[in-house]
Amino acid sequence: MSGLRVREVTDADLPAIRDIYNHYVRSSTVTFDEVESVTDDWVAKAARIAEAGIPFLVAETADGELLGYALGQPWSAKSAYRFTIENSIYLAPSAVGRGAGWALLAVFLDRCREAGLRQVIAVIADSGAEASTALHRKAGFTDAGRLVDVGEKFGRRLGVLFLQKSL
Repeated sequence: MSGLRVREVTDADLPAIRDIYNHYVRSSTVTFDEVESVTDDWVAKAARIAEAGIPFLVAETADGELLGYALGQPWSAKSAYRFTIENSIYLAPSAVGRGAGWALLAVFLDRCREAGLRQVIAVIADSGAEASTALHRKAGFTDAGRLVDVGEKFGRRLGVLFLQKSL
């Protein structure tokens, strides 16, 4: 995608990130959240991610349109897991299929390496998130397991795939 820039998140990005995420809360099963978030939720999340030293990035056009974001969160609060994170990538509906997801994931993984992280886990809905599964596999993530019928949204039982990448 021409003119695409990937950079660190700022507080000014958080309302747009909230809107992107809430689109998926309302309309899809790629997130199991059923209640829309508010900006304060994202302010707190961004602070926790920054404190943990984990990347939180956005992709934008040359004119500043936010196309999506990638972030990591601790896999577990137990200290032995300190080098393992779970990642999330969400794109604005207008950005899907335009290369922003690949750009975000590539830079995100580089930043994870720079931060000394060793493992990245993707937890992906087993239905409706085929593009995310394909993106992660293209980046070298491998199958690490599956849970069946662990969630329910819109009256549908859903499972999750676990994909993992060693850095």
